Amino acid sequence: MQQLRAWARELGFSQIGVADIDLASAEPGLLAWLEAGFHGEMHYMAAHGLKRARPAELVPGTLRVLTARMDYRPANSPEDWQAIEWQGLGTPRRAQVSLYARGRDYHKVLRARLQLLADKLAQAIGPFGHRVFTDSAPVLEVELASRSGIGWRGKHTLTLHREHGSMFFLGEIYLDLPLPLSEPVSAHCGQCSACLDICPTQAIVAPYRVDARRCISYLTIEHDGPIPLELRPALGNRIYGCDDCQLACPWNKFAQRSLLPDFEVRQPWREADLLTLWAWDEAEFLRRTEGTAIRRIGHARWRRNIAVALGNALRARSDGDIRAALESQRPLADALLAEHIDWALAQALPQPQPDGQAEHAHQGG
Repeated sequence: MQQLRAWARELGFSQIGVADIDLASAEPGLLAWLEAGFHGEMHYMAAHGLKRARPAELVPGTLRVLTARMDYRPANSPEDWQAIEWQGLGTPRRAQVSLYARGRDYHKVLRARLQLLADKLAQAIGPFGHRVFTDSAPVLEVELASRSGIGWRGKHTLTLHREHGSMFFLGEIYLDLPLPLSEPVSAHCGQCSACLDICPTQAIVAPYRVDARRCISYLTIEHDGPIPLELRPALGNRIYGCDDCQLACPWNKFAQRSLLPDFEVRQPWREADLLTLWAWDEAEFLRRTEGTAIRRIGHARWRRNIAVALGNALRARSDGDIRAALESQRPLADALLAEHIDWALAQALPQPQPDGQAEHAHQGG
């Protein structure tokens, strides 16, 4: 394991661990979450049934799961990065993209490096059965990470580490080797409820329980229909994902910078303006988001999200250029986008009338 950890470090991983495949104690919670409908339109979560909690059914022959953690806080981010993120959320015309998505698509980064780690192990001991996962199959990532000592499940359901917070990705290698198990760590959330209190849509319905249907990350990324009317104001300027529960978590003052340049913030997301992004046609969207996780939501969902954010910006301050930009796209919009544009335009503050007009209107009434 010592050599394996050294290889993992060379490949940019911050930590690895090994979990057993008996996740039976997690099955009741998974079933209750699905039965409550908290998975929303993520039908794949229900389609695989209990395979999520049974690694040997997902990949026959699996004896252990090697878990890996990779920090993604950009290397050039300042010490007060959390304050800067809050400032961005408080600037209505700025487009807020979740921190993890501002660099290269993590699926590509982790999957390739996990495979390289498996290759190194095979070179050392000979061929063995394995399969690599990075948020790409019915895998109980947080449960496996908790059991392998990567961290503990926070009340926001993300994995937390005392020295790294939660700003990291998880990946797994299912393997048929009886590697020695790692020791799990104890939880350290205590009485803290910062993540529950801060959630803009109250999606964290109870400690360790998230209703995805209310989660801004789900609504802006996974959900492809209209965003529920009652939740639109809470989206603010968040157009892809939401970091609020992580920004509020006290443990993230220890979030470590990434070891890799892949997660450096790309140019479009450096203080991106909503109107600039709204002007992108599909070709520019595809070009600008190439190699990022953002690309997978598609241009239509992207425009829907920005329309909501522009409506929220209008509610904060009725800027004529925002109204003009929305109105110019209304005739070209499909039914879904048109409905969100109409909602956005309706958020504009009433325009002040000249004194004479106001007096005339009063007399006419």
